[in-house]
Amino acid sequence: MASMKRPRLRGVQPRSGSSLELTFTNGQRYTLEMSDALKNHPGLAPLAKRKAFEGVVLGDGGWSVEWPDLDIQIGADTLLLDALAQAAPDENTRIFIQWRLRHRMTLEQAADALGVSARSISRYSSGREVVPRTLALACLGWESLGQRAA
Repeated sequence: MASMKRPRLRGVQPRSGSSLELTFTNGQRYTLEMSDALKNHPGLAPLAKRKAFEGVVLGDGGWSVEWPDLDIQIGADTLLLDALAQAAPDENTRIFIQWRLRHRMTLEQAADALGVSARSISRYSSGREVVPRTLALACLGWESLGQRAA
């Protein structure tokens, strides 16, 4: 099993609209636009109100962000993947990261589903390596066959 350091947050700040500025402990910074998530996930709907959205704080020692008054939490790993998908340099990377998010796959599950190493999945997920078109197509094919992670 491949080991990978899980992402952890150092800071979170609400920004204009429905955006969060995320600062990870490794120094990475992203602005994550959340308006689509607020519309598409009923559990996040209360955050559509600006005052509620601004109540965001770091939770669980940086492993999540939370809105304590609303009992809503989002893990740092999910936030990082969402931010990477939004910042993806190309469509192949976006397809791959969104596929992983939709199916909530670990590195090992994604590697098994696509027939590549967990190390490759880690490099593609972090943006260290460009996602090949064949891998993006494999993600789409996997979904069209209706398969699920092992």
